[in-house]
Amino acid sequence: MIYLDNAATTLKKPECVKNAVINALCNLGNPSRGAYEPSLAAARIVYSARERLAELIGAENPSRIAFGSNATDALNTAIQGILTAGDHVITTVCEHNSVLRPLYVMEERGVSLTIVGADKKGRISYDELKGSIRENTRAIVLGQASNLTGNTVDLKRVRELIGGRKILLVADAAQSFGSISPKDLTAADIVCFTGHKALMGPMGTGGIYVREGVNIRPLKTGGSGIHSFSKAHPQDMPEALEAGTLNCHGIAGLLVALDFIREVGEEEIYNKEKLLAEAFLQGIYDIKGIKIYGDLSASPRVPVVTLNMEGISSSVLCDMLWTDYKICTRAGAHCAPLMHKTLGTEKSGAVRFSFSYFNTADEVKAAVLALKEIGKSIYD
Repeated sequence: MIYLDNAATTLKKPECVKNAVINALCNLGNPSRGAYEPSLAAARIVYSARERLAELIGAENPSRIAFGSNATDALNTAIQGILTAGDHVITTVCEHNSVLRPLYVMEERGVSLTIVGADKKGRISYDELKGSIRENTRAIVLGQASNLTGNTVDLKRVRELIGGRKILLVADAAQSFGSISPKDLTAADIVCFTGHKALMGPMGTGGIYVREGVNIRPLKTGGSGIHSFSKAHPQDMPEALEAGTLNCHGIAGLLVALDFIREVGEEEIYNKEKLLAEAFLQGIYDIKGIKIYGDLSASPRVPVVTLNMEGISSSVLCDMLWTDYKICTRAGAHCAPLMHKTLGTEKSGAVRFSFSYFNTADEVKAAVLALKEIGKSIYD
């Protein structure tokens, strides 16, 4: 089997991740709920993971990172926690439904929503973004990288457009965190991330970084291990956004994945993934009937290549890749409906190939050969 659906989740993890999860299942108690070793061990792991994530982002204070179940959880927390009726918020057509659907909910609650367009290569207009800002604009919410085109957004440039206005920049880093340089995320006030994609951790892990001085209304309240006699949920980070027991088993796996990334080096990982994606693009570029989406000349890009083949639906092509070649890809709408409308693929969908550090050059060659054989069977 050749797994090329890493934008959905990284199937291949560092071996240490599996071992850490198993060890945690056998040995960890509930953090902040006891003064005995299993509870203290869990608390140490959770704090160490906060430290690693803060280091990766470039944040000074690890307590500004709260854990949740995934990027969707974090985005709902952020969007519903900073917007109120009468506010205005800006997003783009490039976004995943994890951004769009919470914004539609807030639109029903009296928030004004502006959606900035993109061109046929999926590139947003920064001028249109700047021109959409109003006096009551509360936030700009956008993904640092598209899960469909692989294009990235320059968060520092967006920060410059905001200038001195009191507008919060919320970054969906589900596709970018662990792939392209995370230091660019320091331009955002709030960063929502997941652990199971480029960070190579287990599913059910993720969280939110909130800049010092920014407050978010909690989406959930409940047990926190502290201030038990207070009617109100704790207001200090990270407990303010962490109601209930954390997924310590998953966080233990995420911690060692972060250690792996630090040991190998972020640049080394990105360069390998970039080379794999580029080799794939070079191999398929002249295949008859191939249509590739996104701005392929831009840099940086996440290691995603999305395409269609004329004369065959995306779902059939994806099924052929699996059935005949045991290659895992993703077909359909990829939870990015407005981006598909922009690209003109709302009816056909598209097939996405996404690469990770653990893929190989031979796997890329096999995927290229598969597409060539399929193309030949259709057109010859």
